[in-house]
Amino acid sequence: AYTTVMTVLDNLHQKGWVRREAEGRAYRYEAVSTRAAYAAALMNEAWSHSDNPAAALVAFFGMMSPEQRDALSDAMRIVQGPENPGSAEREAER
Repeated sequence: AYTTVMTVLDNLHQKGWVRREAEGRAYRYEAVSTRAAYAAALMNEAWSHSDNPAAALVAFFGMMSPEQRDALSDAMRIVQGPENPGSAEREAER
């Protein structure tokens, strides 16, 4: 129902998950963040609350599929950038 949708959107707005802009007698809603950014924030929060972050990462990486590990390697290359010393040597070893 319309009222249910509006209640949910109002709750999301109050929590800061969506922004809204008045448009006539209604509101236009827009997501504040992307799904990828939300997932990253969840992972970061869980990792930062671990009493042993290194062990948590090892366990997490152990759960990954080969495709996910490849995606992680690609992401690390993007984050490190070409100016990172040693990145070219590590890439050549692959």
